[in-house]
Amino acid sequence: MGKSAQLGLHVWLPDAMEGPTPVSALIHAATLVVSGVFLIIRCSSLFENSESVLMIVSIVGALTSFFAASVGLFQNDLKRVIAYSTCSQLGYMIFISGLSHYSVSMFHLANHAVFKALLFLSAGCVIHGLSDEQDLRKMGGLLHIFPVSFIMIMIGSMALIGTPFLTGFYSKDCILELAFAKHSFAGNFCYFLGCSAAFCTSFYSFRLLFLTFINPTNTYKVYIEHAHEAPIRMVIPLFVLGLGAIFYGFLTRDLVIGLGSLYFNSVSINFYNFNLIDSEFLNSVIKNIPFIFTLLGAYLSLLLINCFNINKDFVFNQKLKARSFYTFLNKK
Repeated sequence: MGKSAQLGLHVWLPDAMEGPTPVSALIHAATLVVSGVFLIIRCSSLFENSESVLMIVSIVGALTSFFAASVGLFQNDLKRVIAYSTCSQLGYMIFISGLSHYSVSMFHLANHAVFKALLFLSAGCVIHGLSDEQDLRKMGGLLHIFPVSFIMIMIGSMALIGTPFLTGFYSKDCILELAFAKHSFAGNFCYFLGCSAAFCTSFYSFRLLFLTFINPTNTYKVYIEHAHEAPIRMVIPLFVLGLGAIFYGFLTRDLVIGLGSLYFNSVSINFYNFNLIDSEFLNSVIKNIPFIFTLLGAYLSLLLINCFNINKDFVFNQKLKARSFYTFLNKK
């Protein structure tokens, strides 16, 4: 739980943002935080023998995914938003492990590594080019200076929120469908909080894009004068990860998920916990609910964060009324 930054033991994860960006990309995408999830997946034969422990794992994971996503809504540090996003996605991996689908958890782990590394390294390019400024409130209007970073963060965010046919879509939607198809208390609980977390994820991803690149600039003149796009050797890894964020999930989904996949042999699931087939034949309306939540989050972000709105006064007054709510989430 501590390694995977689950609820209650999550405080170290955003603080790990103080390091250099390539380091945080490694911590969040590749090695440190995923070891807890990986351990649960490898110990599946132990977990499968205790229904009560699986229930605890799934409920803690679902609470973490929603809690971290809600805190990420109003963070003002560029890397910290992405850090809470990691925490939220780890919640997804943990709760689907608690619902006994370890191979899907592993699939989301691999997918998440690709687009989260892309997000962190792209954010690093922006911070590096903007005199090491990390505060979202001191950015804006950077689209014409950082076009490559913008495209890469856009691809990473789209994969993160589960845009159809990008990498994140295949694992995230599969996780939520499996949760619903459990038809148990834990399954419904995870499904509801997972969809709510998807809504929050969409909101803060677009908020990050608006505040950094699209809204009128709010930064210092000296920063803009010296701002520059990343050099080619920093951009090459972004292109590789960008291709991964678009195609990786599509290319590897049949290797990991589904009956008879190779990965299935190394993980033991009790037959009465296995409901991949049930989730395949859910009603299409239910399958589309997470995507509808995602669209709602994006729309709300467009209304509240985008500065090119028509009714600015109305939005401003609503924001003032919600100040205590903002402070509550911003202070974790």
